[in-house]
Amino acid sequence: MATASGLSAPLQLLSLRRAPTKNLSPRRAAVGALSGSLVVKRFSLCNGRSHHQFLPLKQRGRLQAAVLPVTPPLLDDEDKRKQMSEDYGFKQVGEQLPDSVTLKDVMDTLPKEVFEIDDVKAWASVLISVTSYAFGLFLISKAPWYLLPVAWAWAGTAVTGFFVIGHDCAHKSFSRNKLVEDIVGTLAFLPLIYPYEPWRFKHDRHHAKTNMLVEDTAWQPVWQKEIESSSFLRKAIIFGYGPIRPWMSIAHWLMWHFDLKKFRPNELPRVKISLACVFAFMAIGWPLIILQSGIAGWFKFWFMPWMVYHFWMSTFTMVHHTAPHIPFKSSKEWNAAQAQLNGTVHCSYPRWIEILCHDINVHVPHHISPRIPSYNLRAAHDSIKQNWGKYINEASWNWRLMKTILTTCHVYDKERYYVSFDELVPEESQPIRFLKKFMPDNA
Repeated sequence: MATASGLSAPLQLLSLRRAPTKNLSPRRAAVGALSGSLVVKRFSLCNGRSHHQFLPLKQRGRLQAAVLPVTPPLLDDEDKRKQMSEDYGFKQVGEQLPDSVTLKDVMDTLPKEVFEIDDVKAWASVLISVTSYAFGLFLISKAPWYLLPVAWAWAGTAVTGFFVIGHDCAHKSFSRNKLVEDIVGTLAFLPLIYPYEPWRFKHDRHHAKTNMLVEDTAWQPVWQKEIESSSFLRKAIIFGYGPIRPWMSIAHWLMWHFDLKKFRPNELPRVKISLACVFAFMAIGWPLIILQSGIAGWFKFWFMPWMVYHFWMSTFTMVHHTAPHIPFKSSKEWNAAQAQLNGTVHCSYPRWIEILCHDINVHVPHHISPRIPSYNLRAAHDSIKQNWGKYINEASWNWRLMKTILTTCHVYDKERYYVSFDELVPEESQPIRFLKKFMPDNA
């Protein structure tokens, strides 16, 4: 987290001896530290922006970096927050929400009308998704091979809107008729072969335990013990949290929603119904697609849009709750209002994506209250900005934002929030170094 001068937040000192500085070039700064080892942090200036590189602390023959966490005093410094915003690809890094503020305090400032269900708007969202997805399939059927990626991008984004409709149903914000919600939610998830009830049960825990260690079911940082467990798992995790992270929701989908052991006994009947619906769709829908258009047709019409959907599923999820300054906390330290307001990111996308995905990116009000229908999220966000705007994290989608997440937010550390793979295991972090070198950095 660099300041305008290239210096970061205060370094956590790790040696009883003072680090030598005389051998560093004029463009590098070195800092010594406590407890019998050396830590060196250096920076260089490029195009007016500071770029940090950590030199290792002596351990297994190499150095390792250490810095202080993003503490509330740092977040209360406006200049440092502006520099963090610039470095991370944010429009605004919010101030720390005071411990005394409760989630009810925030919710009480919302207008009552944002909680109201409007049947016309709800079914209009269904019409938008159905027609835009049908148009996407039409584009796939007519597009020459070189335009297929455009058609897949449209169809996959449109079918992501189906997920958002099911998402509203799961939160009881689609219809006043709960049977209608269960039916619509189940049907909306079928083209995605996503079991509705298993997802609903796990997603409720995400809202109740947002960014809580172990308990949050949407996303978790990597634990150091996982990195140390085996070479194969370590390499898989590095790829999973690096280059293929925009599709890691596929692994999440498989791991969380098809294992009956992960559900309580009273949840199992509904879980089994959802699983039966998904397997029926696969047993009937897939053969029909193959019968009409062959294996290539299944790949063109179903698989590639499904991959685009998972790109959005992964990207939305990690952008909503992942940044170097947003911590995961233990249950004893966790604060609901801070997790939902400070720990959720509002990220704007191109308007066509927001329309097809029913404003799911307007995510802060959704975490203040999941009962707000998707078509009321913008009005709720405007209210939150008016009353709590200085605490909100905001971004417009950009490459620097993605690069920050993919190359920095890896292994959990209580003090520093995240430690990157290339710092912990540099010899096996070629995928992360590749991303750092070749991903665009424009914000």
